[in-house]
Amino acid sequence: MNEAPVIAQKAPYPIELKAGKTYYWCRCGRSQRQPFCDGSHAGTAFEPVPLTATQSETVYLCGCKQTKNQPFCDGAHQTL
Repeated sequence: MNEAPVIAQKAPYPIELKAGKTYYWCRCGRSQRQPFCDGSHAGTAFEPVPLTATQSETVYLCGCKQTKNQPFCDGAHQTL
């Protein structure tokens, strides 16, 4: 099955990570808790992408789900 993710938004999500905490980035685009997983991928070919913060910092997580650098924004939304 070659399923395409839903484009949640055509911009990154600025997120403040806390050191030592693990986050689960929504890969399918269906989550109501963007950019994080809420289990909406059930029944699809997608799984969330785990991200464990090594330090507290602001990062930009992909909103369009087209990034080649999951879960981080690589500017792919600019071509949509």
